[in-house]
Amino acid sequence: MRRWAIVVVLVAALVGAAGCATGGDDTGAGGPLRVVAVHPAWADLVRQLGGAEVDVRTLVDKPGIDPHDYEPRSDDALAFAKARLVVVNGIGYDAWAGKLLDANPVDGRRVLEVGKVLGVPAGGNPHQWYSPDAVDEVATAITAALVQLEPDHRSYFEGQRRALDRVLTPYYALVDELEQTYAGTPIGATESMVAPLADALGLPVLTPRRFVNAVSEGADPSAADRATVEEQLTSKAVRVLVYNPQNATPDVKGLVGIAERAGIPVVRMTETPPRAGEGFADWQVEQLVSLRDALRRATGR
Repeated sequence: MRRWAIVVVLVAALVGAAGCATGGDDTGAGGPLRVVAVHPAWADLVRQLGGAEVDVRTLVDKPGIDPHDYEPRSDDALAFAKARLVVVNGIGYDAWAGKLLDANPVDGRRVLEVGKVLGVPAGGNPHQWYSPDAVDEVATAITAALVQLEPDHRSYFEGQRRALDRVLTPYYALVDELEQTYAGTPIGATESMVAPLADALGLPVLTPRRFVNAVSEGADPSAADRATVEEQLTSKAVRVLVYNPQNATPDVKGLVGIAERAGIPVVRMTETPPRAGEGFADWQVEQLVSLRDALRRATGR
C-alpha cells in the first residue's frame, strides 16, 4: 500500500472523530478563512490576495524538498479536511493531493486546481508558476474563489488584488525587459521547469526535451541525449545554462562543470523558494536579475 493510501485511512478516522467531514465549526467559521496550498508559490499568492482574512498553510514548505516526491502526512490530510479553500497544482504534479481530497469530501470546501484554471492538460508542463501569464490568471482565479467563499469581503479582496499587482510590478517589468532585449537567444536547461518562463521571454531552449524531462522525473537521460547536451555546451551553441540546484544529480553537476569550463554563464533557478518563508515576488525577481546578468555577459547587450 502506498503511503498516501495509508494517510487516507488514518485521516478518515481523524476527520470522523473531529466532526470535520460535514464542514462544522472546526472549518474556521467566524475567523480567518482556512486555506491549504500544496506549492509555496500559490500559497504566497493566496496570502497576498487574502491578507488578514485568510490563514494559509503551505504543505511543501521546506527548501530542498522535491514536490514531485513529496509524501503526505496524516496532518496534511486533516488540514485539507478543515480547509475552506484548497489550492493544488494538478497537471500530474501533486496527484496524491487529489486522491486525499476525493477520499475525504467536505461540504462547502472549494478546490482550486491550477491546471484546470489554465487549461493545461495532463502531460503538460506542471511548473506554471514560471509562466508570468499563468501567475496573473491564477491570481484572478484565487480572488474569485475568495469572493465566492466570503462575499461580504469582496471589496477587501479586490483591493488586495490591486495591491498584488503593485507588488508584482518589478517582476513583470523584468519579464518585459528580458523579452525585449534577449528574445531569440538560445539557452540550455537541465530540466523542464524553466520552459514556461523561456517561452514567455522568447528564449529557445535547445536542450533535448527528452533530457530535461528525464531529469525532472528523476530518470537517467540517455547517453545520446547527454552527448547532445555536452556538444551544445562545448560548442557554445547555447549562451546560458539554467539549472536547478535543488535537483543537482551527477548528470546535472557534470553539465554545470562543462558549461563553466566553456565560459558559459550558469543561472540557478529553483523548484521552490530557496529560503523558508520567501515570497513569490522576491524569489522570482532575484532569479530574473541573475538571468538578465547572465544574458548580458553572454551577449554583450
